[in-house]
Amino acid sequence: MGSVRPTYIKRVAIELVRNYPERFTEDFDHNKHVVAELTNVGSITMRNRITGYVTRFRKQEHN
Repeated sequence: MGSVRPTYIKRVAIELVRNYPERFTEDFDHNKHVVAELTNVGSITMRNRITGYVTRFRKQEHN
């Protein structure tokens, strides 16, 4: 069973991928640094959740 993510995590992640598609890859660690650079999320947990959704979103685009 997958995780249910709040709408704001999905919204931020999808907006980042749509605005900066060339900056994100399928690698979580790379995306983590990009998300930290592009957002002002203070919480590490929130940043990682956004990054996780970005990574999954990019993998779904390639399939």
